[in-house]
Amino acid sequence: MSEGHSGLLSASHEDAGHEVQVALPLFDEPEPLVEEEENSDQIDIEEAIEAAKTEPEAAAEPEVAEKSEPHVVAAPLPPEPQPEPEIDPEPLEPARALVPADFALPHGGALDALIRWGYKLGVPGSVLAAPLRKPAKLRFMAMVETPLAGDRIAGMSLRAGQLQVAGLKAPTAKLDYGSPSKLTEPFARAVHGFTWMRDLSSCAPRGQCADTSGAIFSAWLAKNPAPGKGPAWDVELAGLRLLNWLVHTPVLLSGEGEKLKQPLLDAIDTTARWLDRQVASGEDRMAQVTGWAAIVAAGLLLPDGKPRRLHGEAGLLRTLGELVSDDGGVLSRSPTAQAQAIALLVDLRACYEAVKREPPAALDALLNLLVPALLSLRMGDKGLGSWQGSAAMSEPALDALVTASGVRARPMVDARHWGYQRVRAKDGVLVMDGAPPPKPRHARHGCASTLAFEFSHGSQRIVVNCGGSELAGALVPARIEQGLRGTSAHSTLVLDEANSTAVLIGGQIGKGVEEVDFKRETIQQDARKATRFEAVHNGYVARHGLLHRRILILSDEGTELRGEDVLEPSTRKGKRGKIGFAVRFHLGRGVDAKLTEDGMGVHLALADASYWQFRLAGSSGEAHCTLEDSLWVDGQGRPHGTQQIVVEGMAARSGERFPWLLKRMG
Repeated sequence: MSEGHSGLLSASHEDAGHEVQVALPLFDEPEPLVEEEENSDQIDIEEAIEAAKTEPEAAAEPEVAEKSEPHVVAAPLPPEPQPEPEIDPEPLEPARALVPADFALPHGGALDALIRWGYKLGVPGSVLAAPLRKPAKLRFMAMVETPLAGDRIAGMSLRAGQLQVAGLKAPTAKLDYGSPSKLTEPFARAVHGFTWMRDLSSCAPRGQCADTSGAIFSAWLAKNPAPGKGPAWDVELAGLRLLNWLVHTPVLLSGEGEKLKQPLLDAIDTTARWLDRQVASGEDRMAQVTGWAAIVAAGLLLPDGKPRRLHGEAGLLRTLGELVSDDGGVLSRSPTAQAQAIALLVDLRACYEAVKREPPAALDALLNLLVPALLSLRMGDKGLGSWQGSAAMSEPALDALVTASGVRARPMVDARHWGYQRVRAKDGVLVMDGAPPPKPRHARHGCASTLAFEFSHGSQRIVVNCGGSELAGALVPARIEQGLRGTSAHSTLVLDEANSTAVLIGGQIGKGVEEVDFKRETIQQDARKATRFEAVHNGYVARHGLLHRRILILSDEGTELRGEDVLEPSTRKGKRGKIGFAVRFHLGRGVDAKLTEDGMGVHLALADASYWQFRLAGSSGEAHCTLEDSLWVDGQGRPHGTQQIVVEGMAARSGERFPWLLKRMG
């Protein structure tokens, strides 16, 4: 970086043999605020925005002590009259890549291999475990105590007769427990996966919850007496249900619930046998991992379970190797799926502890890689960002998950396979999507979010993505699910109102971005250091012959984010004519935005009383700023009406550049 004339900072980068100059002005005095202009929203979420505006604010969550990042605990000093020098904090292990040894089976010898082979062929487990005696009576070998707590408020709501899912409540007496049913996806997961058992076990003594859990279990069992079709017999939901039955058995059988012990054992046995045969047919690797984890848990906690456990461990470790990338991120690139994988391993480890058996070393190795990858999406308010359809997981939920995992690690900052790039500069946190969307076979709620970013300062999220498509069907209307997965719902450039990658129904994605070239470096900006991201994707080449290049530069103080969006022809000779474009910056909750009088900037007043300015610098094309309504889905599934800055205009097909600046004033 070098200083130019007239108060400008000049930056350059080389591309395709020529140098592109970036001239960004320094802003000293903000311009007077003007009234907001009315504009239409291009994301087709108008109805949800209006609903969000009228949605009453939820009760404030209990205050949680703020945790510094990274989490380092200093060793205490002995209480001596003359204090000794402080002991340095315990160092955290750096991140590393996965290796094949991380998925190796425990060494059990030839006998274990023979038992595993026999069970896979269909030999009954009781025959393999004890061939000279009768099969053992079906019973629980141990009760599990998992360190992962649920949502206490949701549990209390359930005791009051209301199942709360993604912010929406439904009377348990009126739920359709059959399969198939008309339940939306979030409710089907809760009802048929019995995920509510964790919440119920966290809200009151178990004996006080038995009536509630017993009534729901009995109603579900009456509608699903045997394996059938529909979501109840989807591999992932069947695996979740079996694991929750085994881990949270006490919340169902305490007190008067003891009479349900035999029906529960029969249901567990039926589901485990069904999973033994069907687990390999799971929709994707995440579904199969869930099924395998449940099979292993059943092998640990039921009599004559050794053959099932050995069979399940082999399938689980093999499938985990196919689910997780080299740097610890799941291949769906979904933060929610990442959190689910961690929760599965935490519960499964608790099952091993219940029977006093050491789990395979691979489980701890994986947890030590999954957690740093998940933390790489943590923003300044300690919650997660909104990526690949996930809602912004809150700080308490994330802290509970990390604490239960037992992993102490720094967030991953440079994840080439996981795909998210992170930099923290004092109070500023920047996260960028620097990779293509997941492959169709891995996508769950695949989003066209390539080169989008989120930025926060302190506890205030300033630039966000809409997020929350995975929760569509609760407070988020199901009809806008595809819109929330589109490029326009993310803070990046949209060309000709088209997605950079095709967004299909059922959470799937089509053709679009295939390659992303990414570069990360530390640069000198005058006398200061800054972190520079540069990435380019080819999502618009097939249709429009243009590459999208994005450059982001975050100052070391974290109060100045410079950017440039560049459209470049993919061939030496670009096409003639112009094409419409829009660069969108979705603003977080609590950000009040006003356009400047010249339409080239926006004043931002934040809830923490700080004042920021967004400014569009001179570009080679005709571009101006507008303000439009937007939407942001919080970690509880509640949509909130927000605003978005839109830099729009017509760009020459021969190439254009659009530099901009976001800076804290004063």
